[in-house]
Amino acid sequence: MDEFQEIPYSQEIIRKSIHLIALSIPIIYSFIPKLTALSILIPVMLVFVLTDVLSKRKNKAQWFVRFFFGKMLRRHEIEQEFTLNGASWVLISASIGIIIFPKILFVTGFSILILSDISACLFGRKFGRTPLFDKSLEGTSAFIFMAFLVISFIGYFNKAIWTYFVIGYIASFIGGFVEAASRVLKIDDNITIPATICTLMWLGELISRQIFHLSFINLL
Repeated sequence: MDEFQEIPYSQEIIRKSIHLIALSIPIIYSFIPKLTALSILIPVMLVFVLTDVLSKRKNKAQWFVRFFFGKMLRRHEIEQEFTLNGASWVLISASIGIIIFPKILFVTGFSILILSDISACLFGRKFGRTPLFDKSLEGTSAFIFMAFLVISFIGYFNKAIWTYFVIGYIASFIGGFVEAASRVLKIDDNITIPATICTLMWLGELISRQIFHLSFINLL
């Protein structure tokens, strides 16, 4: 939980409010083809990553990033030369996810990343008392609760079959603990959360297709 103490709670709220903008990625992708989505997302990702890399040295990019976002950046995002910030990882994760996973899995996993990560962070900082890896049990509980809501909403909105809900809930539960262990795993949780949830749901769908002859891959 130490990383949460690096910036004030008020800045954490602002940081997560900006993070919420990324929810537009799965929403827009729900209505456009994969190639169109990638043709928009990849250039944006490259600009963010390039700016992020350049900002590690004293130049105009560093001035820009620190002037507008400096108070919201965590210490390791500023001090470690080869560490990207959260925004870069979100866009990298989105680009990879769209390339690899079927649309319904990406939309589900990435929506959980955005909404559940915000819930876990803000709730965990405010009410976290019980340590769980480097996070808190309270924050992880908030993550899982929000993930269940995301699964329920997307499933209901798309009239999903029951296997989507069951597999989604199981994947979300496991994803909550992966988020809590992200620092132990030493992999950015913007990568591990959607990758874990999408992969587990994909495997679950393959198993349910063999057993029940039911598939939800083509929901979107």
